[in-house]
Amino acid sequence: MPRSLVACAVLLSTACSVNVDHQGHIKRDDKKFVVDGIATLNLSTFDGVIEIRGWDRNEVEVAIEQRAQDKDTVDKIQVTSEQKGDTITVDVRYSGSSRYIGIGVFTSPTARLIINAPRKVNVIARTGDGSIVVDRLNGRLELKTTDGTVRTTETSGTLLVESGDGSIRIEDVAGIVEARTDDGAVRVTGVPSSVRVRSGDGSVVLRVRRGAIMTDDWMITTRDGSIVAELPEGFNALIEAEPGSGDRARSDLELADQVGGTREQRTLRGRLGTGGKLLTLRTGDGSIRITNY
Repeated sequence: MPRSLVACAVLLSTACSVNVDHQGHIKRDDKKFVVDGIATLNLSTFDGVIEIRGWDRNEVEVAIEQRAQDKDTVDKIQVTSEQKGDTITVDVRYSGSSRYIGIGVFTSPTARLIINAPRKVNVIARTGDGSIVVDRLNGRLELKTTDGTVRTTETSGTLLVESGDGSIRIEDVAGIVEARTDDGAVRVTGVPSSVRVRSGDGSVVLRVRRGAIMTDDWMITTRDGSIVAELPEGFNALIEAEPGSGDRARSDLELADQVGGTREQRTLRGRLGTGGKLLTLRTGDGSIRITNY
């Protein structure tokens, strides 16, 4: 008869374990931390998804879902957690072998982190293999995955995102944005003050809403893919767009002192509004289009 998890109470630190058919063995640890000031979260897992969502409480709740083929393998997943003042560290590692030789269904060991935290928080999150999801946070947010996608919604402050292999989607952002992926598309929307985006292989979409003001130069680059920059009415910038070989940069917006943007002179330069900081758009292979938001 199939066995499944019925309930697991949340206390300061609890744990429960269950076998689930076709999903291997699952163990869940729940932890709660009370903070007085602005919390700093140091989160890392060897393999698994990290989800962080903001809420209106002065406490941090962490659920760690450990999954593997059997109980013996799950027991090799080691969870370390501690709180020093308002700094909370959760580190999950696997002490077993990552190699598997066999036939049939196999559940590789993973550890998923699900966190609820105060909206104003600083975060350093790392996963060796898995996606990262962040919603409604304000602070310095450093998110890195070796292999996986990253998605953020309604963040502000300083956002640093890096993926070794995966797309990046940043929605409704305010403040400083740095996003890098070796392989994947990148999308940024909102009212950023600083933007630096780089993709090794993928398209880039930048959608800037009204009210955004550049506080320094912006750089959008991809080695292989198109770039679309949607800019709002009243936006001020110096524009320099360098398309890939065989393509050209086009602007649907009126640029003062415009040069280039033709088949013969593909690089496009000009002043949007009153000018100011430099917005550089550059692709090794692909077209560039500047248009209205």
